[in-house]
Amino acid sequence: MGNAPPVAGEAVPERRRNRSLSGGRVPWPAVVALCSLGWVVLYAGRGVLAPGLGSIGAEWGLDEASLGLISSVFFLAYAAMQVPTGVLADRLGKKGILVAGLLLVSLATTLRGLAPSYVFFLLAGGLAGLGQGTYYATQFAISSAAIPPARRAFGSAVIYAGMSVGLSLGLVLASYVNFSLGWGWRAPFLLLVPPTVVVAGLFALYVREAHPGGPGLAPDQATPAAGAPLEGWPATSGAPASQAPPVSPASPASPASPALKGGLAPRLLEVYALNFTSLYAFFMLLAWLPYFLEHTRGLSGAEAGLAASVLSWASIPGALAVSFLSDRLGSRLGPLRLLLPAAAASVLGLALVDSGPLLYGFLIMYGLFGRSAVDPLLVARVAELAPPGRSATTLGLLNFSGMVASVLAPYVTGALAVATGDMRHPFVLAAGILLGGSVLALAAGRPRAAGTLGQTGQKGQKGR
Repeated sequence: MGNAPPVAGEAVPERRRNRSLSGGRVPWPAVVALCSLGWVVLYAGRGVLAPGLGSIGAEWGLDEASLGLISSVFFLAYAAMQVPTGVLADRLGKKGILVAGLLLVSLATTLRGLAPSYVFFLLAGGLAGLGQGTYYATQFAISSAAIPPARRAFGSAVIYAGMSVGLSLGLVLASYVNFSLGWGWRAPFLLLVPPTVVVAGLFALYVREAHPGGPGLAPDQATPAAGAPLEGWPATSGAPASQAPPVSPASPASPASPALKGGLAPRLLEVYALNFTSLYAFFMLLAWLPYFLEHTRGLSGAEAGLAASVLSWASIPGALAVSFLSDRLGSRLGPLRLLLPAAAASVLGLALVDSGPLLYGFLIMYGLFGRSAVDPLLVARVAELAPPGRSATTLGLLNFSGMVASVLAPYVTGALAVATGDMRHPFVLAAGILLGGSVLALAAGRPRAAGTLGQTGQKGQKGR
C-alpha cells in the first residue's frame, strides 16, 4: 500500500511530499527555485514603473497624486484578488489559477507598453494587478506543501529573494533602457512579456499537484510529523488515527464550514496586522524611491534607479540569514521584534539625512532588516497557524492585509507630498507606521486567558 495516504498524526516522508507536488519529477528545491523565478518576472514588472514616473508625468501632464494613483490602482486590483484566489485555489486547484494569472500578466504588460493615454494605462495596470494577484496565495501554498517544515522559513526566504532580484533588475532595466539607450519608458514593459510567458509554461509543464478532494496526498495535507501540531491548534499528542479526536462540525477543516472560517483566528489577525505595517513602508519605497532620490536628493534618473537597486541586493543576504536563524531557533516573533524597529530607523534616516554615504547606508540597512527579512517569518508563522485544508485561504488573507497597505501607500505618499510640498513627510509617516508594528510585535503571541482554546491557540501557549 505504498500509495495510501498517511493516517492522521503520521509523519509525511519528504520523498512523498515531493512526489505529491511534482509528480515525482521535481524535488522541493527545484520547486522553490521555480517559485522564486516567478517572483523575478513579476517584481521586474513592478520595478520598471518607478524610474519612468517622471517621463510618464511629463508625457501626460501629471502631478504626484496622479502618478501615485498608478500604483494604487494596480494594487487595488491585486488586493481584490487575494481572498478569492485563495478560496478558489483550495477548491479547484492551485496550478491552473497560477498559470492563468501569469498569462494575464503578460497580456496586461503588453497593453501597458502600448497605452495611448493615462486612463488606458491605469486600466491596463489594474488588469496587471488582477493577474499578479493570483500568484501569491497559489505559489506559497504550493511551496509550503513542498518544503519540509524545518526548512520552511529558509525556503520562503529563497523565494522572497526572487522578489528582490526582480525588483533590482526592473529598476536597472528601466533606468538603462529609458535614460541610457533613450528608448523611452514603454520599452521595459514590452521587454518583460516573453520571460513572463516562459515562466507560465514552466509551471504548466513541471509542477504537479493532487486534485483537490481526490485520492492521494494533497499539498495541504503535507503536515508536520506527529508531536508537532500546527501552532494555534489543539494538539493530538501524536495519537494514532484511531485515538485522534474527531473533527467537530464547527472545525475549520469541516467541508460545511465557511471558506474563511479559521483564517480569522486572533493569532492570525496579529500576523496580518504586522504584515500591513511592514508593507506600507515597502510599497511606498517601491513606488516612490527613485522619484524621491531624483527630485529630492538631486540624483540623475539613471543614478536614482541604480541607487534604489542597492536596497534590493542588500535584502537577499539579510532575508536568508534571518530566516536561517529563525528556523534554527524555532522562533518567528522574536526576530520580528528586532527587525521592525530597525526598518523604521532606516526609513526615517532616508527622510532626514543629506549625506550621500549615509543615504546609501540607510538604503542598505532597510534592505537587511526590512520587508524581505520580515515577510518569510510571517509566511512561516501563517503556515504553522493555518487550519488544515485552508493554507491558500490564510495566505491569501495574509497578502490581502499587505495589499491594503499597497493601495494606500502610493497615493497617500503622492497626495501628502502635494499637500505639504515636501517628499520627506511621507517617509516620516511610514517610519511611524513601522514603529506601530514594533509595538504590536512586542504584544503579539502572548499567552491567552486560561481556558481559551480552539481558534485562539493552545491553552497558555506562548508566541514564538
